[in-house]
Amino acid sequence: MPEAVAEPARLDASGDVGARLRELRKQQGMPGRALADKLGISASAVSQIERGVLQPSVSRLIAITDALGVPLAAVFDARADPVAEAQAAAGGFALQRADHSSAVVLDSGITFRRLSPGRTPGVDYFESTYPPGATAHAETELFTHDGYEVGTMISGELTIDFDDERVVLRPGDAISFPCSHPHRIHNTGSEDAVAQWLIVHADR
Repeated sequence: MPEAVAEPARLDASGDVGARLRELRKQQGMPGRALADKLGISASAVSQIERGVLQPSVSRLIAITDALGVPLAAVFDARADPVAEAQAAAGGFALQRADHSSAVVLDSGITFRRLSPGRTPGVDYFESTYPPGATAHAETELFTHDGYEVGTMISGELTIDFDDERVVLRPGDAISFPCSHPHRIHNTGSEDAVAQWLIVHADR
């Protein structure tokens, strides 16, 4: 039996997130000003994000994908490999080699790397790396978004603030919660914090 080979094209982890968000917005037929109104920010801020002048925070990225009605994983799909996608669509399998995973870099140097090898409807599966002091939400208040979240800590230390409790995650710890529960994730440790996350969407 021949060995399966799949070579998904790489997504530059340095600056494609804004262009991809613009592409997704246009695919949804949503004007930039309409997106800005949904997010409660200026049309200029949306333009700066899409042009790569501003890197979105984790919470802003999730708010944008929620407003567009697309999964977070859609941000990684700009250069999806057509052969792998066709295999998956035909009921086969999708394969992603370790050195070909797609990643995006956000505000504060936070990196999201997709773990799912192809489109997985209703599910976002990714790895996050938070540098020391980095936070998912720059504002002081907590935030919410769509879906149900499950996370496993790989290395370092992450703190999750809820409206009634603070939880510190260390390697091997796992947590799950509805994303509608107000929360804020940040790295309170002295080294990079790496975690794997599964977000399940009931309606996507």
